[in-house]
Amino acid sequence: MRPWLERLADPPHASLSELNALAEERSITVLCGAPVRFVAPSTARAGYGAYERRVFDTGCVETRQENLHDVFNALAWLAFPRTKAALNARHVDALPREGHRRGSLRDLLTLLDEGGALVGRADDLAAELVRRRDWRTLFLDRRQHAERLEVSVLGHAVLEQALAPWPGITCKALFLPPGPPDEQAAKWIMALPPDAAPRDLPALPVFGLPGWWPVQDEAFYGDSRYFRPAPGPTAKMPSGSRPGSRYGDIEESPGSAERDAG
Repeated sequence: MRPWLERLADPPHASLSELNALAEERSITVLCGAPVRFVAPSTARAGYGAYERRVFDTGCVETRQENLHDVFNALAWLAFPRTKAALNARHVDALPREGHRRGSLRDLLTLLDEGGALVGRADDLAAELVRRRDWRTLFLDRRQHAERLEVSVLGHAVLEQALAPWPGITCKALFLPPGPPDEQAAKWIMALPPDAAPRDLPALPVFGLPGWWPVQDEAFYGDSRYFRPAPGPTAKMPSGSRPGSRYGDIEESPGSAERDAG
Protein backbone atom coordinates (compact mmCIF):
# COMPACT_ATOMS: atom_id res chain seq x y z
CA MET A 1 0.00 0.00 0.00
CA ARG A 2 2.96 2.31 0.51
CA PRO A 3 3.06 3.78 -3.05
CA TRP A 4 -0.57 4.85 -2.71
CA LEU A 5 -0.18 6.04 0.88
CA GLU A 6 2.68 8.29 -0.19
CA ARG A 7 0.44 9.92 -2.80
CA LEU A 8 -1.78 11.35 -0.05
CA ALA A 9 -0.72 14.76 1.25
CA ASP A 10 -2.14 14.16 4.74
CA PRO A 11 -3.41 10.56 5.08
CA PRO A 12 -5.42 11.00 8.33
CA HIS A 13 -7.34 13.80 6.62
CA ALA A 14 -7.48 12.39 3.10
CA SER A 15 -10.45 13.74 1.19
CA LEU A 16 -12.86 11.69 -0.88
CA SER A 17 -11.75 13.63 -3.96
CA GLU A 18 -8.10 12.63 -3.34
CA LEU A 19 -9.01 8.98 -2.95
CA ASN A 20 -11.29 9.04 -5.98
CA ALA A 21 -8.60 10.61 -8.14
CA LEU A 22 -6.34 7.66 -7.31
CA ALA A 23 -9.15 5.16 -7.92
CA GLU A 24 -9.83 6.71 -11.32
CA GLU A 25 -6.13 6.64 -12.17
CA ARG A 26 -5.98 2.97 -11.14
CA SER A 27 -9.18 2.17 -13.13
CA ILE A 28 -10.43 -0.17 -10.42
CA THR A 29 -13.87 -1.74 -10.65
CA VAL A 30 -16.14 -4.10 -8.77
CA LEU A 31 -17.06 -7.43 -10.33
CA CYS A 32 -20.04 -6.03 -12.26
CA GLY A 33 -17.72 -3.54 -13.96
CA ALA A 34 -18.82 -0.39 -12.11
CA PRO A 35 -15.91 1.90 -11.22
CA VAL A 36 -15.00 2.04 -7.54
CA ARG A 37 -15.72 5.42 -5.97
CA PHE A 38 -15.42 6.44 -2.34
CA VAL A 39 -18.52 8.23 -1.10
CA ALA A 40 -19.88 9.64 2.14
CA PRO A 41 -21.94 7.16 4.19
CA SER A 42 -25.66 7.15 3.52
CA THR A 43 -27.86 8.71 6.17
CA ALA A 44 -30.70 6.29 5.40
CA ARG A 45 -31.30 3.33 7.68
CA ALA A 46 -29.33 0.47 6.19
CA GLY A 47 -30.75 -3.02 5.84
CA TYR A 48 -28.86 -6.25 6.39
CA GLY A 49 -25.87 -6.40 4.04
CA ALA A 50 -26.66 -2.99 2.51
CA TYR A 51 -23.02 -1.83 2.60
CA GLU A 52 -21.75 -4.79 0.57
CA ARG A 53 -24.73 -4.75 -1.80
CA ARG A 54 -24.20 -1.08 -2.58
CA VAL A 55 -20.52 -1.68 -3.32
CA PHE A 56 -21.39 -4.61 -5.60
CA ASP A 57 -24.25 -2.87 -7.47
CA THR A 58 -22.77 0.61 -7.87
CA GLY A 59 -19.07 0.56 -6.95
CA CYS A 60 -19.76 3.09 -4.19
CA VAL A 61 -17.64 2.37 -1.09
CA GLU A 62 -18.98 4.30 1.89
CA THR A 63 -16.03 6.09 3.49
CA ARG A 64 -16.06 8.29 6.56
CA GLN A 65 -14.13 11.55 6.40
CA GLU A 66 -10.99 11.80 8.55
CA ASN A 67 -11.30 8.19 9.65
CA LEU A 68 -8.05 6.22 9.41
CA HIS A 69 -9.80 2.86 9.36
CA ASP A 70 -11.70 3.85 6.24
CA VAL A 71 -8.64 5.49 4.66
CA PHE A 72 -6.75 2.20 5.04
CA ASN A 73 -9.75 0.42 3.51
CA ALA A 74 -9.54 2.75 0.50
CA LEU A 75 -5.81 2.09 0.24
CA ALA A 76 -6.53 -1.66 0.26
CA TRP A 77 -8.83 -1.15 -2.74
CA LEU A 78 -6.03 0.69 -4.54
CA ALA A 79 -3.36 -1.89 -3.71
CA PHE A 80 -5.44 -5.08 -4.04
CA PRO A 81 -8.39 -4.24 -6.33
CA ARG A 82 -9.08 -7.79 -7.53
CA THR A 83 -8.93 -9.23 -4.02
CA LYS A 84 -11.26 -6.56 -2.63
CA ALA A 85 -13.72 -7.02 -5.51
CA ALA A 86 -13.70 -10.79 -4.94
CA LEU A 87 -14.30 -10.36 -1.20
CA ASN A 88 -17.24 -8.07 -1.93
CA ALA A 89 -18.71 -10.44 -4.53
CA ARG A 90 -18.58 -13.44 -2.19
CA HIS A 91 -20.19 -11.41 0.63
CA VAL A 92 -23.10 -10.50 -1.64
CA ASP A 93 -23.41 -14.06 -2.95
CA ALA A 94 -23.65 -15.43 0.61
CA LEU A 95 -26.20 -12.91 1.94
CA PRO A 96 -29.40 -14.64 0.68
CA ARG A 97 -28.45 -17.86 2.48
CA GLU A 98 -27.82 -16.27 5.87
CA GLY A 99 -31.14 -15.18 7.29
CA HIS A 100 -29.73 -11.96 8.79
CA ARG A 101 -26.98 -13.76 10.69
CA ARG A 102 -23.44 -13.86 9.34
CA GLY A 103 -22.29 -17.37 8.54
CA SER A 104 -18.88 -19.00 8.60
CA LEU A 105 -17.98 -18.04 5.02
CA ARG A 106 -18.59 -14.36 5.64
CA ASP A 107 -16.72 -14.65 8.95
CA LEU A 108 -13.72 -15.84 6.94
CA LEU A 109 -14.12 -13.10 4.35
CA THR A 110 -14.37 -10.44 7.06
CA LEU A 111 -11.29 -11.68 8.91
CA LEU A 112 -9.27 -11.74 5.70
CA ASP A 113 -10.49 -8.26 4.77
CA GLU A 114 -9.82 -6.72 8.18
CA GLY A 115 -6.84 -8.79 9.33
CA GLY A 116 -5.42 -10.77 6.43
CA ALA A 117 -1.90 -11.11 5.05
CA LEU A 118 -0.93 -12.48 1.65
CA VAL A 119 2.19 -14.66 1.89
CA GLY A 120 4.32 -15.49 -1.12
CA ARG A 121 7.58 -17.41 -1.61
CA ALA A 122 6.72 -19.80 1.21
CA ASP A 123 7.79 -23.42 0.92
CA ASP A 124 5.54 -26.21 2.15
CA LEU A 125 7.45 -26.49 5.42
CA ALA A 126 7.03 -22.80 6.25
CA ALA A 127 3.27 -23.04 5.72
CA GLU A 128 3.12 -26.18 7.86
CA LEU A 129 5.14 -24.55 10.66
CA VAL A 130 2.66 -21.67 10.76
CA ARG A 131 -0.25 -24.10 10.96
CA ARG A 132 1.51 -25.99 13.78
CA ARG A 133 2.48 -22.69 15.46
CA ASP A 134 6.08 -23.85 15.70
CA TRP A 135 7.40 -20.31 15.96
CA ARG A 136 10.89 -21.18 17.16
CA THR A 137 11.60 -23.36 14.12
CA LEU A 138 9.98 -20.91 11.73
CA PHE A 139 11.59 -17.69 12.97
CA LEU A 140 14.84 -18.82 14.62
CA ASP A 141 16.00 -22.14 13.20
CA ARG A 142 14.86 -21.25 9.66
CA ARG A 143 15.36 -17.50 9.88
CA GLN A 144 16.98 -17.26 6.43
CA HIS A 145 13.88 -18.86 4.92
CA ALA A 146 11.59 -16.55 6.93
CA GLU A 147 13.51 -13.53 5.65
CA ARG A 148 12.62 -14.51 2.08
CA LEU A 149 8.87 -14.60 2.70
CA GLU A 150 6.97 -11.94 0.79
CA VAL A 151 4.25 -10.76 3.15
CA SER A 152 1.73 -8.10 2.11
CA VAL A 153 -0.75 -7.01 4.76
CA LEU A 154 -4.17 -6.77 3.18
CA GLY A 155 -6.10 -6.20 6.43
CA HIS A 156 -6.78 -2.52 6.90
CA ALA A 157 -7.62 -2.93 10.61
CA VAL A 158 -4.17 -4.48 11.14
CA LEU A 159 -2.51 -1.53 9.42
CA GLU A 160 -4.45 0.84 11.63
CA GLN A 161 -3.29 -1.05 14.74
CA ALA A 162 0.30 -1.02 13.48
CA LEU A 163 0.39 2.75 13.96
CA ALA A 164 0.80 1.91 17.66
CA PRO A 165 2.61 -1.43 17.28
CA TRP A 166 2.66 -4.22 19.80
CA PRO A 167 4.02 -7.73 19.19
CA GLY A 168 0.68 -9.50 19.49
CA ILE A 169 -0.71 -8.20 16.20
CA THR A 170 -1.81 -11.28 14.29
CA CYS A 171 -3.02 -11.83 10.73
CA LYS A 172 -4.89 -14.57 8.99
CA ALA A 173 -2.29 -15.89 6.52
CA LEU A 174 -3.20 -16.78 2.95
CA PHE A 175 -0.30 -18.72 1.38
CA LEU A 176 -0.22 -18.03 -2.34
CA PRO A 177 1.19 -19.94 -5.31
CA PRO A 178 3.65 -18.12 -7.62
CA GLY A 179 2.14 -15.22 -9.51
CA PRO A 180 0.80 -11.72 -8.85
CA PRO A 181 -0.49 -11.74 -5.23
CA ASP A 182 -3.65 -9.74 -5.97
CA GLU A 183 -4.64 -12.06 -8.80
CA GLN A 184 -3.85 -15.24 -6.89
CA ALA A 185 -5.72 -14.11 -3.76
CA ALA A 186 -8.79 -13.19 -5.83
CA LYS A 187 -8.81 -16.64 -7.47
CA TRP A 188 -8.61 -18.32 -4.06
CA ILE A 189 -11.51 -16.27 -2.71
CA MET A 190 -13.75 -16.93 -5.70
CA ALA A 191 -13.10 -20.67 -5.39
CA LEU A 192 -14.05 -20.88 -1.70
CA PRO A 193 -16.79 -23.43 -0.94
CA PRO A 194 -19.95 -22.22 0.85
CA ASP A 195 -18.92 -23.99 4.06
CA ALA A 196 -15.49 -22.31 4.29
CA ALA A 197 -14.68 -21.01 7.77
CA PRO A 198 -11.99 -18.95 9.56
CA ARG A 199 -10.18 -22.14 10.61
CA ASP A 200 -9.22 -22.59 6.94
CA LEU A 201 -6.59 -19.88 7.35
CA PRO A 202 -3.83 -20.14 9.98
CA ALA A 203 -2.84 -17.28 12.28
CA LEU A 204 0.48 -15.52 11.72
CA PRO A 205 1.94 -13.15 14.36
CA VAL A 206 3.38 -10.72 11.82
CA PHE A 207 5.68 -8.93 14.25
CA GLY A 208 7.61 -12.18 14.47
CA LEU A 209 8.73 -11.77 10.86
CA PRO A 210 12.42 -10.82 10.70
CA GLY A 211 12.88 -7.07 10.89
CA TRP A 212 9.38 -6.16 12.07
CA TRP A 213 10.35 -5.68 15.74
CA PRO A 214 13.63 -4.30 17.15
CA VAL A 215 14.82 -7.27 19.25
CA GLN A 216 13.80 -10.73 18.02
CA ASP A 217 15.77 -13.14 20.16
CA GLU A 218 14.85 -16.43 21.79
CA ALA A 219 13.15 -14.67 24.70
CA PHE A 220 11.01 -12.65 22.29
CA TYR A 221 9.76 -15.75 20.46
CA GLY A 222 9.37 -17.60 23.76
CA ASP A 223 6.74 -15.13 25.02
CA SER A 224 3.60 -17.26 24.83
CA ARG A 225 1.35 -14.23 25.25
CA TYR A 226 2.08 -13.43 21.61
CA PHE A 227 3.64 -16.57 20.13
CA ARG A 228 1.03 -18.98 21.29
CA PRO A 229 1.35 -22.74 20.96
CA ALA A 230 -1.29 -24.90 19.38
CA PRO A 231 -4.15 -25.24 21.87
CA GLY A 232 -4.49 -28.37 23.94
CA PRO A 233 -7.66 -29.59 25.64
CA THR A 234 -6.95 -27.44 28.71
CA ALA A 235 -5.32 -24.43 27.03
CA LYS A 236 -5.75 -21.16 28.87
CA MET A 237 -4.89 -17.62 27.89
CA PRO A 238 -1.50 -16.72 29.39
CA SER A 239 -1.60 -14.00 32.03
CA GLY A 240 -0.97 -10.57 30.61
CA SER A 241 -2.42 -11.41 27.19
CA ARG A 242 -3.97 -8.52 25.39
CA PRO A 243 -7.60 -8.85 24.26
CA GLY A 244 -8.38 -8.73 20.57
CA SER A 245 -7.65 -12.28 19.52
CA ARG A 246 -9.22 -15.36 20.98
CA TYR A 247 -6.68 -17.68 22.58
CA GLY A 248 -6.66 -21.04 20.90
CA ASP A 249 -8.02 -20.18 17.47
CA ILE A 250 -6.39 -16.71 17.43
CA GLU A 251 -9.04 -15.75 14.93
CA GLU A 252 -8.15 -12.07 14.59
CA SER A 253 -6.25 -9.13 15.93
CA PRO A 254 -8.72 -6.35 15.10
CA GLY A 255 -10.95 -5.69 18.08
CA SER A 256 -14.71 -5.71 17.79
CA ALA A 257 -14.81 -1.90 17.64
CA GLU A 258 -13.01 -1.80 14.27
CA ARG A 259 -15.70 -1.48 11.63
CA ASP A 260 -16.02 0.01 8.20
CA ALA A 261 -18.52 2.71 7.36
CA GLY A 262 -20.96 -0.10 6.58
